[in-house]
Amino acid sequence: MIVAIDRTVIKSFALFDSLADDELDRLLAHAVARRVPLGGAVFEQGAPADHFFLLLNGHLKVTQVTEDGQQIIVRVVHPGDLFGFAEALRRPDYPGSAIAAAESLVLSWPNDLWPRFVEKSPGLAVSTMQAIGQRLEEAHTRIREMSTQEVERRVAQVVLRLAKKAGRSEAGGIRIDFPISRQDIAEMTGTTLHTVSRILSAWEAAGLVEGGRQKLKVTNLTGLTEILTRTKP
Repeated sequence: MIVAIDRTVIKSFALFDSLADDELDRLLAHAVARRVPLGGAVFEQGAPADHFFLLLNGHLKVTQVTEDGQQIIVRVVHPGDLFGFAEALRRPDYPGSAIAAAESLVLSWPNDLWPRFVEKSPGLAVSTMQAIGQRLEEAHTRIREMSTQEVERRVAQVVLRLAKKAGRSEAGGIRIDFPISRQDIAEMTGTTLHTVSRILSAWEAAGLVEGGRQKLKVTNLTGLTEILTRTKP
């Protein structure tokens, strides 16, 4: 159904903060809201890419299954992020699946409305291109890390990014604010569950993190950051 959403909800996101109120109202007038339960899919890999989306609340994992059947997590979507914009990649289908890592609320629009939006709101096109450019830069950074960095540094990079993007301060550290497993981290870093388990267990013993069933808290941010600058013996 088409819903009325208070423009202040998305005005707080950097992607939309330069848009005038009438531009936001025009955008939201066509938005369809959907709640996605934990583990539910917004879309699945290979499905026709006929909509694009904005995450309002929650967190999503974008996964891909490779030709040899291996699943990898290519991106974590946070509130305020556009996603599912396959048209920008000139693809007719979604290259991955967007799965809720926590109960989430998303807005969607049909792809064929995009030309009308950018014609009326050129600032939206600029903001979107900047966001897509940032996603590409993040992808390039991950490829570079996987090609050049040892596994422990890659795991540290992922945990620190999650703490920055989805961290919630609480007594004793910064908790990742959605369920995350060691398998998830393995898929984000291109390594094995065994390797991630070994690294996180060592970090727990050193007081850098606290784990749990699909829980992770950074308890020593400085110590974890120092792993990125540590030289090999």
